[in-house]
Amino acid sequence: MPARNALEIKERILSLLRRRGPSLPVHIAKETGLSILFAGAFLSELVADKQIKFTDMKVGSSPIYFLKEHAYMLEKFSQHLNSREKEAFLLLRDKKFLRDEEQSPVIRVALREIKDFAIPLNISGKIIWRYYLASESEFSQQMAQQIIRIEKTEESPKIEIVKIEDKPVEIIKEEPAEIKIQKQKKEQQEELGIFDSSVSSKKEKIKEVKEKPERRQKSGQKAKKKEKKKTAKKDENFFNKVKDWVIKNSMEILDIESFNKNELFLKIKNNQEELLLVAYNKKRFTDVDLIKAGKRAREKGLKYLVISLGDAQRKMIDLIDAAKNLSDMKKID
Repeated sequence: MPARNALEIKERILSLLRRRGPSLPVHIAKETGLSILFAGAFLSELVADKQIKFTDMKVGSSPIYFLKEHAYMLEKFSQHLNSREKEAFLLLRDKKFLRDEEQSPVIRVALREIKDFAIPLNISGKIIWRYYLASESEFSQQMAQQIIRIEKTEESPKIEIVKIEDKPVEIIKEEPAEIKIQKQKKEQQEELGIFDSSVSSKKEKIKEVKEKPERRQKSGQKAKKKEKKKTAKKDENFFNKVKDWVIKNSMEILDIESFNKNELFLKIKNNQEELLLVAYNKKRFTDVDLIKAGKRAREKGLKYLVISLGDAQRKMIDLIDAAKNLSDMKKID
């Protein structure tokens, strides 16, 4: 193709993008009269020349191409995000800035997937997610001081300066003579060991008995909070291990079907094939777990892949091996 014609085609594509806004290769091909293959090639050259940009998000298998000044128009394509990604998108769009450590594991994964809308900022070693249309200067005005204040509170105690005012002169009233004599007698008895300490000890015991249930209750509440934090940490670690395994094996997370402390169901893509990934947080993987995974996969109409933090039972491995070459099972009448 002559160079002049190539330049004309590129200019037509740029003109089309200015008029249409963000577009898919199929739209460019249709309006320019090019094949999708040629349209894609010209779009790639325009990207290489830094005249246009393309999204990490895909509609079908194609990214969206757009001019830099039309980035704000990408919001309308958020409908193509999966349910978890859309939840993270709406939360970030509403808040504009999110502290990564404060989000649930599901949202944290989703924020890392929506690269077109979530921009990570590293502030004092902490990840802050910025909505792509919110400016960094807006962040510094709205949140920077709040984060610095939180950091200082965590590192050092709060110091308050209190103004000391002159105290008024205290007028001491004379006690009646009878009360004075009684107090003196009591003090003498205490010094000589005559005073009956059993009454005092009984009062202390009663006070201690009354305080014990309250102490136990507070102690129980603290223990429950610690247990919840510990459980939440374990759940997050399990989720992160599975996510890292998926990424390491060049797979893509499409959606999170369900998640609890013992099992995780993910819809993934492996070599252009959609699968149900079933992960178990168990020391021993049983045939019951396999049956459950198979049933869930049938409901979704997908093939499935099972991973576990523990080993499979030997009898189950033998059963799977035996079933590989099984042609059929029939009952004799």
